[in-house]
Amino acid sequence: MNITIICIGKLKERYWTEAVEEYSKRLSKYCTLLINELKEKLRDNPSKAEEIAVKEAEGKSILKQIKPEAYVIALEIKGQELTSEKMAKKISNLALEGKSEIIFIIGGSLGLSEEVLKRADFRLSFSKMTFPHQMMRVILLEQIYRSFKIIKNEPYHK
Repeated sequence: MNITIICIGKLKERYWTEAVEEYSKRLSKYCTLLINELKEKLRDNPSKAEEIAVKEAEGKSILKQIKPEAYVIALEIKGQELTSEKMAKKISNLALEGKSEIIFIIGGSLGLSEEVLKRADFRLSFSKMTFPHQMMRVILLEQIYRSFKIIKNEPYHK
């Protein structure tokens, strides 16, 4: 299975990059993982019009990275919340359905454009709370890793 994470912005702090490296290493046993960092276009103190333009521009750059046959999961605060077990079941079911390309999308600080949300096959929420997108990347990787451990009936989950 190929898993791609498309995200806006680069990780700056060493502790985030080390966590991503660790989960990427762990996941290499279960899938091919690609993390595609796209440039964050937001500047300090943008006007409302600039925010709209940035969100649309980021959305266009995200959509360019998506293959037509890919199953797209957008991380979205208004999306559906899943338990770890249900996320594992979702990934397992996608594999059984022949979906070998899963793309997770993490937006920037302004969220995802309507075009990206329309392209998504599933909208996933980890919480009604807002998290920094750098932290969300680590949380997502951990949950993908946990999902594979559950699917394979390997210890780790609890």
